[in-house]
Amino acid sequence: MFSMFARYTVYIALFMSLLLAAPASAASATETTITDSVGRIVAVHKPFTRIISLYGAHTENLCSLGREDAIIGISRSDHYPASITNRPRFNARDGIERFLAAKPDLVLIRPMHWRAYSALWQALQRSGITIAVLQPSDMKSIYDYWKMLGTLTGSEVQAKTMVRNFKARIHTLNQAIEHIPAKQRPRVFFESIHRKLSTFSPQSSTMFALMAAGGINAAQDATPRHGTNIANYGAERIIARGASIDVYLAQTGTMNKTNINGIKKTPGFNAIKAVKEGRVYTVDEDIVSRPTLRLLEGIEKIRSILKLPIQ
Repeated sequence: MFSMFARYTVYIALFMSLLLAAPASAASATETTITDSVGRIVAVHKPFTRIISLYGAHTENLCSLGREDAIIGISRSDHYPASITNRPRFNARDGIERFLAAKPDLVLIRPMHWRAYSALWQALQRSGITIAVLQPSDMKSIYDYWKMLGTLTGSEVQAKTMVRNFKARIHTLNQAIEHIPAKQRPRVFFESIHRKLSTFSPQSSTMFALMAAGGINAAQDATPRHGTNIANYGAERIIARGASIDVYLAQTGTMNKTNINGIKKTPGFNAIKAVKEGRVYTVDEDIVSRPTLRLLEGIEKIRSILKLPIQ
């Protein structure tokens, strides 16, 4: 009788231990998560090792984290770093079969991809492939974004180092110009898209780069459109404050196919101080508009244009 009771007690104890352990196991399996740019919770059970990246910044940052080996596919527009340009190239229009054939465990996209091709991403998710939608909007979210990529790839330490080194370099750059009063710094109109005469959101990484370079944003009243970092402005407003624009700067590349001569010939722009004084410049959009370590290169490039000291 005692033996049966003892055995029963052991069974109960074992059952209770398993019952208590079950939630802990479930929790540990999904303990690491990130919240992506569209508010989705993405579970990370283990580091992802077969990644298709459909945005150049994702690709570049993975390489900066030392996870180039995990990249099995890139977007059709990726061109940096050179070491990844021989990887298979993908596009959301390729269809589900091509993605499945590559056997990725993670596809990194941007919100614009998520909205435009939701059926594709949902189908891939049903097939067991994780989708992460990432695109930071300001410097704080860029630091968080780098850390999220670290979490996704098991590179948390590298991501923290990346953030720390970036901030340290910004601190050094700030020290080189902190003695220059704001009123003595050049006022800059920073063009994003010439055909729309747009600028950037004041909170964008591009404007962070301008301010870190020592420039003063001449369009601080710009309003972002459609939740992006692009802000409408227009010729009338630019010309109206033309007398106070010391430097006219435009990004150039895929987003903005313009040049200095085209800017100068824009109707009414001859009234802008920067145009009259020949202070119109362009800078590669890859180093000022992408949330990567090359923002430091962009800051230094802008500072050299503004003729401010670089330390």
